[in-house]
Amino acid sequence: MRIECIAIGTELLTTRRLDTNSVWLGERLAALGLGFHRKTAVGDSREDLAQLFREALTRSDLIITTGGLGPTFDDFTKECFADILGAELREDAKSREDMLAFYAARKRVPPQANFKQALIPAGAEALANPVGTAPGVWWSGPPGHPGTRLVMLPGVPREMKRMWEEQVEPRLQALAGRRVHTLRLVVGGVPESNLDERTREARERHAHLEWTILASLTQVELLARGSDQAALEAARVEFEALLGGDLVGVGDGNLEDAVLDRLKVRGETLVVAESVTGGLLAARLTAIPGASEAFLGGATVYTAAAKTALLGLPKPFLAVEGTVSEATSRALAEAVRTKLGATWGLGLTGNAGPAAEGGAPLGAVFIALAGPGGTVSKAFNQPGDRTDIQLRSTAWALDLLRRALSA
Repeated sequence: MRIECIAIGTELLTTRRLDTNSVWLGERLAALGLGFHRKTAVGDSREDLAQLFREALTRSDLIITTGGLGPTFDDFTKECFADILGAELREDAKSREDMLAFYAARKRVPPQANFKQALIPAGAEALANPVGTAPGVWWSGPPGHPGTRLVMLPGVPREMKRMWEEQVEPRLQALAGRRVHTLRLVVGGVPESNLDERTREARERHAHLEWTILASLTQVELLARGSDQAALEAARVEFEALLGGDLVGVGDGNLEDAVLDRLKVRGETLVVAESVTGGLLAARLTAIPGASEAFLGGATVYTAAAKTALLGLPKPFLAVEGTVSEATSRALAEAVRTKLGATWGLGLTGNAGPAAEGGAPLGAVFIALAGPGGTVSKAFNQPGDRTDIQLRSTAWALDLLRRALSA
C-alpha cells in the first residue's frame, strides 16, 4: 500500500517551524505495519498545492494531509481537493454544531470566517475535532479514484494526534500489515558517535532488527524496530547489560521522567537554583504530570543581586568567586536545598554567550548537586549557540542527579 503525507504551510519551509506531524504519523503507521513511501512539505500556494495533489492522486493509495483547514485566507486544502475532483463543498451540520458549542463553552461568538471550516466536500465524511474548531476529512473513493483514500487533518499537533488516534487509526486497522514493535532505549551522558561505536557489534548480532540512533540536545535514543517481539526482548536484555549506568530508561519517557520516578520511589525531593538556564530545568520537570510529588520548586537567580537577595549568597563571596564558577554553583545548590528543605539541590551557573563574560569563557558551565552525602560538582565546556548551551546544561544537571540516585 503506497501512503503519502503532505504537510501544508509556508511556515514549514522556514527554520522557525518543523514538521513534527509527519514523524509522529510515521511512527503510528509503523505500528500498523504500514509506512510512507513519500513525504512532502508545501507552502500556502494554490498552484503548488493543486499540482501536488494531482500528482499524489496518480501514485498513492492513501494520501494524508496536515494543515490548511483553518479559517484564514491561507487555508484552502479542502477547496483545492474539491476543485480537482469536481466535488461541491457543503456545510456539515454536525461540524457547525460542534463549532458553536466550542465557542459557547468559552462564552465567545465565532467569527463569520470560522464557518468555512464546516464545509466538507460532497461524498466525504467530516472527522470531529474534540479539541479545536477545524474538522478533518475522511474521503474514501473520491470521484475518479475509487481505490484511493484521502485523510485531511489539522496542522495543530494536539488536534491532529487526537483525531488520528480516535477516528483515523481505527479505520486503517483493516488495512494493517504485520504489526511492527519498537524497542526504545534512552541514553544519558554519552555522545551519539560514542554510542554508535559502543553498540556496533551488538547491533550486528541483532541485524534482523531495524536500528536507528536519534540524538537531541538533551539525550540520545537508540531505537530497534521489528515484528518479532521475542527478538526485541532478546535485544533489550543484551543492551541493558551493555549500556549499564548510562541507560536512562526503556520505553516511553525521557531523562526528566526517569529522575522524577526515582525520586518518588525513594520518597525524596528536589529543588533547583538556576542561573545560566534561566528556568529551563524547572520547566522540563514541571511539564511532567505529578512532578509536585518530588519537585518542590526553585529559584531563577540570573544576576548577582538575585543570588544574594533570594538565596543569601554574600556579596563579598560573589565578588571573589564570580557569578560563573564551581564555588558559586556549589553555594547555590546548598543554599536552595537548605532554604526549601529538600533532599537534593541542583545549582547551575555558566556563560551561554554571546561572548566571554566575567572571566568565564563562552560555553563554560558549572553544575553542583547537594544531597545527604555532601556536595559534588562538575565543570563542562560546550560549544554551540545560546539555546544549545542552555538545553544541554539542563540535561547534564538531570543526568548528574540520575546517576547519584542510581548509586
